[in-house]
Amino acid sequence: AYKAVLGLSDVDMVILATPPGFRPIHFAAAIAAGKHVFMEKPVAVCPTGINMVMAAGKLAAEKKLAVVAGTQRRHEPRYIETMKRIHDGAIGDLNMMRIYRVHGPVYCPKPPAGANELAFQIQHPFSFNWLTGGFFIDWHCHNVDVACWTKGAWPVSAQAMGGRCFPEAGNLFDHYCVEYTFADGAKLFAFSRHMNGCWQDYADFAHGSKGAAVLMTSLADPKTRIYKSQNMADSDLVWQFGEPDPNPYHAEWQVLLDAIRQDKPHNESRRAAEADVAALMGRMAAHTGAYITWDQALNSNVELVSNVDAMTLETPAPLLAGPDGIYPAPLPGITKEC
Repeated sequence: AYKAVLGLSDVDMVILATPPGFRPIHFAAAIAAGKHVFMEKPVAVCPTGINMVMAAGKLAAEKKLAVVAGTQRRHEPRYIETMKRIHDGAIGDLNMMRIYRVHGPVYCPKPPAGANELAFQIQHPFSFNWLTGGFFIDWHCHNVDVACWTKGAWPVSAQAMGGRCFPEAGNLFDHYCVEYTFADGAKLFAFSRHMNGCWQDYADFAHGSKGAAVLMTSLADPKTRIYKSQNMADSDLVWQFGEPDPNPYHAEWQVLLDAIRQDKPHNESRRAAEADVAALMGRMAAHTGAYITWDQALNSNVELVSNVDAMTLETPAPLLAGPDGIYPAPLPGITKEC
């Protein structure tokens, strides 16, 4: 069906918002067809897909096609202003960041009797790594991207732990803890847990030699803030973004439409793909139990599923539940993702 849409001469722009396991083939086909693109994040679920996106993004630049990715915080004024201040030295040398996405569970129901297994998995994509990369990729990649933007660099390595406490999470882990390291030794700690009855938060913090910053918080007051202390006491507040913040989902669309209408170069595919690589490093480290470097993640030829483009509803599902109805989760020390 996507090929039929791309073959229409009166289609100038396409929206890629199906599960990201299909994103690389859709993006490559859209660029080959000469279409401008809005693609949701993440842009791929494995290194092979990442490299397909990067290659298509390079072709998009050559064709002068506009590409915007769904990393909407990159277009949000409170983040843009906060990043400018941090990069100008407001909290000194950045040495540690902490990001949290810990809230309610990912839930995968049992397939109805007689259900088409492939269709069932596509209808419940957040429960299957091959479709969304898992929630650490599909949801937490925003926080990972913002942290790397704050640092002004991508991490060089990652080590991680994780697991699955509740089998209703599909074939995902339901908790991750990742330690990223940057070239100068700075650390990023990423915490992601999806279970009921546990402490919840959705927040990002940055710590430097002269102070600290709240990049986002799930508390009632969403203002970004800069402090002159590490404990971020109210009395040490230096600055906060207090202006009304335009809807970032509208802002990213305005960037895309302006680029198309004004024939201005704009291509976010490489940056979005690199943010995906950073997130993938954490997932790979947790799933495999290995120490993962940036180069390993970027240059791996691992595919979670091959021949996605050849799928029909008669294709066997790439993952099947066991006799107990439970989908197999990754096994650190055994699972290979790089």
